Amino acid sequence: MTERRIRVGLIGFGLGGASFHAPLIQAMWGMALTHVVTANPDRQAQARAAIPGVVVLSSVDALWDKAGDLDLVVISTPNRSHAPLALRALEVGLAVVIDKPFALSADEAQQVIESARARKLPLSAYHIRRWDSECLTLRTLMARNELGRILRFESRMDRWRPQPKGSWKERGVADEGGGLLYDIGSHLIDQALYLFGPVREVYAELDQRRQGVESDDDVFVALTHENGVRAHLWASVLAADAGPRMRVMGDRGAFVKRFGDVQEAALRAGEQAGGPGWGEEPPERWGTLSDGQTQRAVKSEPGAYQTFYERMVRCLRDGAPPPVDPEDAVRGLEIIEAARRSAAERRVVPLD
Repeated sequence: MTERRIRVGLIGFGLGGASFHAPLIQAMWGMALTHVVTANPDRQAQARAAIPGVVVLSSVDALWDKAGDLDLVVISTPNRSHAPLALRALEVGLAVVIDKPFALSADEAQQVIESARARKLPLSAYHIRRWDSECLTLRTLMARNELGRILRFESRMDRWRPQPKGSWKERGVADEGGGLLYDIGSHLIDQALYLFGPVREVYAELDQRRQGVESDDDVFVALTHENGVRAHLWASVLAADAGPRMRVMGDRGAFVKRFGDVQEAALRAGEQAGGPGWGEEPPERWGTLSDGQTQRAVKSEPGAYQTFYERMVRCLRDGAPPPVDPEDAVRGLEIIEAARRSAAERRVVPLD
């Protein structure tokens, strides 16, 4: 690919498209967000106001007709449409980024990967929580061996939303890919795999706590990694008092991070991604490192969501690996499927 900017078409302009993908792409040297697809008139107006010169289209078919004007398609739509849209984008010769969950099943995800491989087109999964501040900080501590051998990893993303919104995410899992396990659970599981590697056993509790909700809104997943680490992952929309974002125990010490990454709030507030001070946390949000006798604050590594698209540029220009290997998304979906079996059968499920 020449040194002209990579032309990006974004399908979907809801929260994910408008607040996460669009500002990160716009902030990226070497990329241009040239097309947005949304049928919603309000979102069309929002896209035109936020992205100078963008072409707004009402249908994906109109985007496929303009495939020659694009290099990359980013899919940020309801979960059930992720894999079908990705397959169509690959058919018209475009590289693809798919928001989480990558697909509704591991088999469906593998079909997308095989299509991309056959066409020699770049493909990546949008697991940007790898560049959360707490994840980066933990990796730094692990690299310095300050925790010793990791024994247990606890991670949670809690919300307080006692009243259902009636969105597709709250409807049945089978048809929509709704529920917290597919949504926030995709992030938590990917982080655990990224940090600690393959999993051999899965146990899960999936509940619908709010009246009228058809999909899980209170989730617990326990993973036993092949290296012996036990990961306990929580997601709930009924946490009026959220627990620590991360608690990690090793045989030399423990790391506790009470508060989560600041980038999501910054993006929602319209701050410029990747600018000076981006992703930095004030001292009151830092975690602590304890050795059983003493405790000290650990300066947070700056969150860096912009890294995803920086690496996507290198992937498209130079043939570098994608920022997230799509095979990692398959492994995450295998765990989601095992978690659903575990919750239904009330047992620990081994992974092959």
